Amino acid sequence: MRDPFFYLYYLFSVLLYIAALPIILYLSFKPKYKKSLPARFFLQKTPRFKKEGIWFHACSLGEAKALSPVIEMISQAQVNISVITHTGFSAASAYKAAQVRYLPYELFLPFWQTKQRLLIVLEAELWYLLFAVAASKGTKTLLLNARISERSYPKYLKMRWFYSRLLRYVDHVYVQSAVDKQRFEALGAKNVKVIGNIKLAQKISATKEYIKPGGLSIVGGSTHEGEEKIILEAFLEFKKVHRGKLHLSIVPRHPERFEAVSRMMQSFAETNGLRFSRFSNTQDLEADLVLVDRMGELNNMYAISDIAVLGGAFAPIGGHNPLEPVAFRCKIISGKQIFNQNELFRYVKNVQFVEPEELCEAFAKALEMAPSSVEEKVDLHEINKLIKEYDNE
Repeated sequence: MRDPFFYLYYLFSVLLYIAALPIILYLSFKPKYKKSLPARFFLQKTPRFKKEGIWFHACSLGEAKALSPVIEMISQAQVNISVITHTGFSAASAYKAAQVRYLPYELFLPFWQTKQRLLIVLEAELWYLLFAVAASKGTKTLLLNARISERSYPKYLKMRWFYSRLLRYVDHVYVQSAVDKQRFEALGAKNVKVIGNIKLAQKISATKEYIKPGGLSIVGGSTHEGEEKIILEAFLEFKKVHRGKLHLSIVPRHPERFEAVSRMMQSFAETNGLRFSRFSNTQDLEADLVLVDRMGELNNMYAISDIAVLGGAFAPIGGHNPLEPVAFRCKIISGKQIFNQNELFRYVKNVQFVEPEELCEAFAKALEMAPSSVEEKVDLHEINKLIKEYDNE
């Protein structure tokens, strides 16, 4: 590696690591990070990939699940997957025969990375040393499902001097939209093609079949702190005017919040004379309120629900994937803070975007609405052609 910037950046990553070490050590004891941080920042149980193959890097749960149609194209090459979060690790581990690792912090990459046939990085995971080291080892790199949100684009432009250096190590960029193509080219990217959003190609299905409870079923999916209270209060208000039987299931986004949400829902049920069940204990879906406190059950809940309230958009999280409830013909209600999911929501018809205080009214309106649906498709021809080239080496 002859680029002086590489060594300056590496020195910066070392200094940043040293400065952040006390915080990293502190967070490593928290349930949310007890596996990912030791793996990423101390290489605990994070060996190199054992075999050269096609390496996918996906940040978290949604990106790891979106890999499915692309991984299905591979018939011979070893599939290697790296992730950032523990939910991403769980999703990636579901792919048979795939080697899964947490991606180490950048200062370790020159020593940890091995040559691969092809490196495919999803969406906005732009790590300078990941790309630079891959290039130095002769690994071709593809950005897949690449996007730059309208909210983030001004920040990228201010840092164009940096991203132009990063993107010189990227051989192909497959973006979600024509707007993304313009933005990446403005940052200096080459070989940019629009293929659409690969999440549209996902085969979304339930892993288990549960009997749908009687009456109207509402699910709060991938909820974050503060959102459960909003949904519970709107549910109680709606229950006062809805004549039929009514159920609410809540599926928190992060498992470390299960206990806190359980206490909240238990207290809410006792105060308002409702029956509460914790799914991991009883699997009782007929209760008024159900906490789904087991990973991998969200799609199974969408499959037996009439209305889906998507979390992550009543708080400034940026929203979550609406394609999953669409696959089960749910009627979708979302908050308005969907800045990370604008592209996906663009494809979805019949969605209510509401403020927290409007949620009860949205439940009533949903009764008269058609289920949410998707009418767009994605063209995987280009990625399939590239995969075949490296699969058969």
